[in-house]
Amino acid sequence: MLLSVALALLVAQGISAFLLFRAAEARREMGALNGLAFQLVAEPRFDFRRADRPRQGEAGGRQWQRLRIERTTANPLRAGEARDTAREAELLAILREQGLEPARLVMTTRKWGDDAYVTTRLRERGDANSMQPGWLESDMLLAAIQRQGESQWVVARVGLSDREPRQLGSLIGQTVLLYVLLVGGLAWLLRRITRPIAALTRRMEHFTETRELDGQLVPSGPDDTRRLIAAHNAMEARIAGLLDEKDVMLGAIGHDLKTPLAALRVRIESVEDPAERAKMAATIEDITHSLDDILSLARVGRPSDPLERTDLSALLAAVVEEYEDRGEPVELGATERLPLKLRATWLRRALRNLIENAVRYGGVARVSLAREGKFAVVRIEDDGRGIPPGEIAAMMEPFARGDASRNRGTGGAGLGLTLARAIAEQHGGTLTLRNRAGEGGKVAGLVAELRLPLD
Repeated sequence: MLLSVALALLVAQGISAFLLFRAAEARREMGALNGLAFQLVAEPRFDFRRADRPRQGEAGGRQWQRLRIERTTANPLRAGEARDTAREAELLAILREQGLEPARLVMTTRKWGDDAYVTTRLRERGDANSMQPGWLESDMLLAAIQRQGESQWVVARVGLSDREPRQLGSLIGQTVLLYVLLVGGLAWLLRRITRPIAALTRRMEHFTETRELDGQLVPSGPDDTRRLIAAHNAMEARIAGLLDEKDVMLGAIGHDLKTPLAALRVRIESVEDPAERAKMAATIEDITHSLDDILSLARVGRPSDPLERTDLSALLAAVVEEYEDRGEPVELGATERLPLKLRATWLRRALRNLIENAVRYGGVARVSLAREGKFAVVRIEDDGRGIPPGEIAAMMEPFARGDASRNRGTGGAGLGLTLARAIAEQHGGTLTLRNRAGEGGKVAGLVAELRLPLD
């Protein structure tokens, strides 16, 4: 907003400067033309100012010289000198207003030093040595008329005054004053408005990460801003209340379901058929794992453990070692030491989910860690059939699976990727899936990339 106002003010001042310059030029022209008209009508001596050394009894180095209006029968225009027809028309109009209708009128612009009449008269007076080059190079207007029935030309001269910088200096001063008052006042007003909004933005970012009610803002600023802050505080309290209710409800559900599941696990020991008993135990285990995934997904948005600096490569090696100890096809590739602030328990859960998916659907899991710019990138590759491109986004949603069954052996409830993505976002990172191209452009497997921001 400040930039827009400053730019608009600059454009306005630019237009004003142009108009003032045009007006000053018009006054300068009109003054010169009126001076010429006065000389041609009244034929007085005309004054011009020359540079000179101070004479005895004189105050300064600028003297006024007086020369008579020139009368000549020769054409006042030199060979090849162009007429100024635009000024001729303006001067003719002024002369007619004074009751003078010349038979002929010519005008031109030349340097004082190029005018033979002026330089000759100065030499006759012994002033030739005092003429300075700066004055000789200044411009003058020459106008000549022939009256009705006369053969002589009446020639008048007037100096063209230099464009004075006072107009520009005044405009610059005015612009600076306007900028100080207008832009300064607007900056103060915008700061008064935006400061509480900036604080509210920081508060929203903090609440998004922690869901904590501590540190809510005191309403301040203009009335609309105060109302916004008050409404946001109320919304935070409502959200926190709903999340607390959700946690209590999920905790109760988890307790109420796990207790009868544990009792069932004990009761099935009395089943005599081993095959039937194994099926029942697998079903109970499946329900327990699904329940754990649901409760973990519900709690991931409100972690209770703090961030701790952890070597991600060491954490990754420990997780891979667990699978290697069980004889599962999990390989640890290239890694590098990358210390980050992590919630190790949650990130370990995400890595396990991704590795288990790779082993289950791709037969093998190859795990690597690399630094890419400002991110630590964990890659988990498999040799499976991949995922159709149109279904990759859907696979990240809760309860979505490539296998339509709900058997733990072929994929469980479909919460592993959703939970891994939520854990990545909890750490400010992302989880992406893409198919790995093999020979002939065929899909050679799936690559899961977990990107976490470095400190």
